[in-house]
Amino acid sequence: MFTGIVTAIGELSVKKRTSDAMTIGIDSKDFDLSDVALGDSIAVSGVCLTVTSLNDCQFDADVSLETLSKTSLGKKIEGGLVNLEKAMKADSRFGGHIVTGHVDGLGEVESVEEVGDYIQFTVKVPQLLSRYFAAKGSACVDGVSLTVNTVSENNFTFMTIPHTLSMTTLGSLDRGSAVNLEIDIIARYLERLIGERFGR
Repeated sequence: MFTGIVTAIGELSVKKRTSDAMTIGIDSKDFDLSDVALGDSIAVSGVCLTVTSLNDCQFDADVSLETLSKTSLGKKIEGGLVNLEKAMKADSRFGGHIVTGHVDGLGEVESVEEVGDYIQFTVKVPQLLSRYFAAKGSACVDGVSLTVNTVSENNFTFMTIPHTLSMTTLGSLDRGSAVNLEIDIIARYLERLIGERFGR
């Protein structure tokens, strides 16, 4: 479980393809791995991965073909930047919203606009996911907890402050960039419960 509060930016340093997966290595001198053990979970641009090896400033993880096909990790080249967050602790501050690290689909940045000191992003979402986004609700984009500003039939907008742009990879997004999307877990369970109640 995560909160969507990114603590460091990492760099994809290794991509080794196997028959049914890919092993990736992530370097980050700013990401403290001193309290990370083998088998721990780390969110990599919103994708929950299991640490398979590590040293002082790098960890490796295996990524399945399913994850590669459903997220932006398969499109990343060596040297590409990723957002990093360790799994949350029960006694830590909860600064974002509940994030599972299970990506629901890929979005595409439609526009990036300056609005005063802020940047507004418009993201196109897959049709099957559009109903889960609500104005003033929460969304996770590339592992970053964000507040949805507006929604339409097939996209939503969010604003970012300068601090968020400097501490995450969102500042490097351009029109056409693919982003990992995770819908609010509350919306997911509400749909399930309501659907069963009304026989849907």
